[in-house]
Amino acid sequence: MSHPNRITIASEIQFSDPLPKDVDVVVIGGGVIGVFTALNLAEAGRRVLLCEKGRIAGEQSSRNWGWIRQQGRDEAELPIAMQSVGLWRDIDRRLNGACGVQQNGVAYLTTDRSELPRFEAWVETARRHGLHSEMMTPAQIKESFSGKSDHGWIGGVRTPSDCKGEPWQAVPAVARHAHALGVVMIENCAVRRLDMQAGKVAGVVTEMGRVACHQVVLAGGAWSRLFLGAHGVKIPQLSVLATAARTGPLPEFARLNAVDDALAIRRRDDGGYTLATADRHLFHLGLDGFASFRQWLPELRRQWRHTGFRLGAPKGFPDGWRTPRQWAADDVTPFEDMRVLEPDPMPGAVGRMTSRFAARFGQIGQAGIAEAWSGMIDAMPDIVPIVDAVPQLPGLTLAAGMSGHGFGIGPGFGRAIARRLLGEPDEHDLSRFRFDRFTDGSVLKQGPAL
Repeated sequence: MSHPNRITIASEIQFSDPLPKDVDVVVIGGGVIGVFTALNLAEAGRRVLLCEKGRIAGEQSSRNWGWIRQQGRDEAELPIAMQSVGLWRDIDRRLNGACGVQQNGVAYLTTDRSELPRFEAWVETARRHGLHSEMMTPAQIKESFSGKSDHGWIGGVRTPSDCKGEPWQAVPAVARHAHALGVVMIENCAVRRLDMQAGKVAGVVTEMGRVACHQVVLAGGAWSRLFLGAHGVKIPQLSVLATAARTGPLPEFARLNAVDDALAIRRRDDGGYTLATADRHLFHLGLDGFASFRQWLPELRRQWRHTGFRLGAPKGFPDGWRTPRQWAADDVTPFEDMRVLEPDPMPGAVGRMTSRFAARFGQIGQAGIAEAWSGMIDAMPDIVPIVDAVPQLPGLTLAAGMSGHGFGIGPGFGRAIARRLLGEPDEHDLSRFRFDRFTDGSVLKQGPAL
């Protein structure tokens, strides 16, 4: 049985085109990054095949909070995030509102006075880039919630131009548009391996057969490290589990996206709210985690209070103890064994959400949870992605480690990737996202945790 507000393996297959013999570019992964990359390439006249092992947007691209935010971004990401807001609004207009994009702003709120200097620093960062953000007083916070909260927030910061979308609608809608423009799309079609000839990409081998091409984009989300590892390439990508939920219909007391130290909230098009715990995620200890421990130590020190640890990922997950790390082109791969990651909600998460909601918005009444779910957020040790060519595999471009930012920033990175493949100059400085920053002796700078 499929779920109405996220995409699972039970969701109906929408794309089942015949496998072409050759294309210009193969995109591996049908999440937001892969779909927007394919769309931009198709608009430039390239022949594109997008292969998705499970369902378009089946993993984190339909399970996220639905925020399209500029606020709080790493400064190197900010110009791309700003561009992405415009691109989301443009595609939503072109698709007659199918993505659910609305400008409602993002607010970070606090009861801790020591947080206010961090908010003020962000306002200055935004100003340098021509983005309007502003501090919030307690009275403004109360007004933003229609006077329905007496919670003790002492201040906040908001970016009025930030937006929201409905992820499970938005990414498939953009995929259908890309498909109509000529992108060949196939769900339930895992790419097993790259076909390397004379030291460079000559094609891909899918579970349905080989496709010739000279350019490949790996936008595989939490599966990217596993795919690269089978080709002898190592990246320090890890994934954490995060839980969200939707309420039943509630009064429209808040239009902005808001988060404090414990609870995130967003008004939904169906009359309810998306809720999430902002202070808790779960990490499954596996081979990749131990292999990358040293690189991740700075982030672990920063986040250990907010991280739960569990020995061993569920069976079939990318870093499961028994998940194969090597396979031949004619083998059934882990990507076929686990078409869509469907982790259970974190224990106690729903109870924490409802109690925190009641503590903040007691005047609204009980927030009944209609559905809860989890997703795997893939990240890099410095909390910004890799978006770059892979030197060891000429012809392959990697876009991974979006660190929970992918839905909002997907249009901008999809455009940036496509421009590189088309041989066009970068519109932004992408050096922060280079592939070799973890091995070239660079001192890593930690990006914002949220």
